[in-house]
Amino acid sequence: MPGQPATRRTVLKGAALAGAAGLGTAACSTDSKLGHARTPTPTAPVDLGAADAVPVGGAKLYREQRLLVHCPAKGQYRAFSAQCTHAGCVLDKIEENEGNCPCHRSRFDVTTGHVVKGPATVPLPEVPVTVKNGNLVAGPQD
Repeated sequence: MPGQPATRRTVLKGAALAGAAGLGTAACSTDSKLGHARTPTPTAPVDLGAADAVPVGGAKLYREQRLLVHCPAKGQYRAFSAQCTHAGCVLDKIEENEGNCPCHRSRFDVTTGHVVKGPATVPLPEVPVTVKNGNLVAGPQD
């Protein structure tokens, strides 16, 4: 009620909400150390393992390496950063050829990297990818 002093409970609830909001901001900030990389694409070659782990016509998410790889046809691959271009969170899953960002629910077409649903507005950066000795190698090539 207006004009009455805040109760202890009201003050504590407000402090808890403010703290939770701050954690959410840190977790989704590009400056956060909770899973975001300053450089969204590899700066050195990254071995992703067997090329045949990516199904023809499908895609595979490599969360730890912050990459997703699409295989449009046998022996052909396209790789993209799996770090959302909105706030830097790493995509958490692929559903119906769309990569999902768990932070704000942006979705990206895994075949092109283009934004399907915002708040992101910038496509995922493409990453060079080759097959060496049956393994996918993403990032700058030697």
